[in-house]
Amino acid sequence: MTTNAPILLEMRDITKEFPGVKALSDVNLVVKAGEIHAICGENGAGKSTLMKVLSGVYPYGTYSGDIVYQGSPARFSDIRQSENAGIVIIHQELALIPDMSITENIFLGNEPRRRGAIDWKSAQRQALDLMARVGLSEDPDTLIKDIGVGKQQLVEIAKAFAKDVKLLILDEPTAALNEADSQHLLDLLRGFRERGVTSIMISHKLNEIEAISDSITILRDGKTVETLDVRGDGVDEDRIVRGMVGRELSSRFPDHTPNIGEVFFEVRDWNVRHPISADRQVCKHESFNVRKGEIVGFAGLMGAGRTELAMSIFGRSYGVFESGQIFKDGKEIKLKSVADAIDNGLAYVSEDRKAIGLNLLDDIKTSTVAAKLSKISHHGVLNEVEEYDAAEAYRKELRTKAPTVDEGVSKLSGGNQQKVVLAKWMFTDPDLLILDEPTRGIDVGAKYEIYGIIQRLADQGKGVIVISSELPELIGLCDRIYTVFEGQITGELAREQADPETLMKQMTSTKKMQTR
Repeated sequence: MTTNAPILLEMRDITKEFPGVKALSDVNLVVKAGEIHAICGENGAGKSTLMKVLSGVYPYGTYSGDIVYQGSPARFSDIRQSENAGIVIIHQELALIPDMSITENIFLGNEPRRRGAIDWKSAQRQALDLMARVGLSEDPDTLIKDIGVGKQQLVEIAKAFAKDVKLLILDEPTAALNEADSQHLLDLLRGFRERGVTSIMISHKLNEIEAISDSITILRDGKTVETLDVRGDGVDEDRIVRGMVGRELSSRFPDHTPNIGEVFFEVRDWNVRHPISADRQVCKHESFNVRKGEIVGFAGLMGAGRTELAMSIFGRSYGVFESGQIFKDGKEIKLKSVADAIDNGLAYVSEDRKAIGLNLLDDIKTSTVAAKLSKISHHGVLNEVEEYDAAEAYRKELRTKAPTVDEGVSKLSGGNQQKVVLAKWMFTDPDLLILDEPTRGIDVGAKYEIYGIIQRLADQGKGVIVISSELPELIGLCDRIYTVFEGQITGELAREQADPETLMKQMTSTKKMQTR
C-alpha cells in the first residue's frame, strides 16, 4: 500500500444512538485502497458498532452522518446490499452452520445455479478454488463441526471471497486462535494486501496490530481520537495504549505483593477419558496443588487439555471420570456434580462467556445471583431486594459500566460481560476460583481492571487458577505456572523462573521438567 493510494472509504461524522446511550459521536474514518487499517479502542469504544453501520447491520436512517464508498454515497439498507458492493464483515462469533459442509457454508444463500437448481458440482469446484486461496486443504464435503476454530475462520474468509470482496472487515479474527493459526491468518491478510484487497481489522492483540497494520484509527468513548500512520509515526504498543486509554500505562499489570499460605487444594493422579471417544484419554495422571492466596497459571497450546482438566475437576462437567483424588484442606472431597463443586467452595469461569458463562436474555442482577440462589432465598422464595442489593454491590466493586443492574447483559461490552461473570462466581464466595481465558477479547484497560480483581481475590486468601493462551499474561500475573501438553502436566515454574522460551519448551514436550 502506497501513501498516495486512492481513498476507498470515508465515514464522516457518524453518530449512532441507542435508548439512553450515544454509542458513536461524530466518528470519522478514512481507509485507503489496498491497506490494512486497524481500529483499536477499549471495550465499549464503538468499534463493532461503527462496522455494523458500515455493513448495513444498522441500516441507513438509523444513524446520522455520511458513508462514501468508492467515491459515491453508500446508503445500505441491509447487509446484503453492502455485500453486493463488495463489503464483507466477519464477526467474532462465526456465522457458520456446524452440521453443514464447508461447500454448503461457503455458498449459503449464494449458491451457483443451473436451470433453476443448485449446481453442486460447480459449487464444489469453486469451493476448492476459494479454499486454495486461503490455504485450506480439507475435503469440501467435511462438516464444519469436524474442523478446528482456525480452519473455520478460513472458511469464513473463503465465503467472503465467494462474494467478490473488495473491503474485508474482520472483528477480533484471532481472538480464539492459537499462535500458529493466528500467524497463518495474518500472513493471509498480507497476501490479500499484495493483491489489492483492503482490510479493516478490529483486534485487542496490539502486537498483531503493530506488526500488520498500515494505519490505525483509535476510538475512545464513541469518538475518534486519532489516526496513526504505523510506519511514518513510529507506532509501538505503548503508543497505541496511550491513545486507547488516554493515559500512560507504565505497567500492564497492577503492582502486587503476594501473601501465599499453605497448600489447601490438591489434585492427585487425575485421569479422564474423552466423552465420545472412549479410547482417548484427555487427562493423564495429572497432579497439582494450589496454596491459599496464590495465583496459579496453566499454560498450553490449543488442544493441550487445560480446559478439559478444569471442567472435569469442576463437578465432572467434562469427559468420563476414570480415577484420581481431590483434597481440600487435607480431606478428600468427592465432586460428582457442579452442585457438589459449588457446595465445596469451587467456582469456574468458562472461556466462552456468551455460550456458557451467561444467559444473554438475562439482566445483570439475575446473572449475578444465578449460581447460588439459596443465598438470597428464604423458605424457597427469592428475596428481590437482596438480589438487587447484591448485584448493585458487585457492579460498584467491579466498576461494571452499566446504568443499572436491570440492564440486559447482551447490551454490555465484552469486558463488562466478563465482570458480570466474575460477579456471578464471586457471589458464591468460593475458596478456589478457576478462570479459563479470563481476558479473551478484552482491551488492555479492562484487562488491567480484571487483573486487579484477581489479585484482590488472592489477597483475601482464596486460591486462583488462571488458564491463558497468552504467555505474557501468565508470567505477569501468576505466582506459579504449570505447563500442559497432550493431557499431561509437563512442568512447574515459579514466577521468577518463567520466561516464554522455557514455557514453550515445556508446552511442546511430554518430557517432564520440574524446576520450581
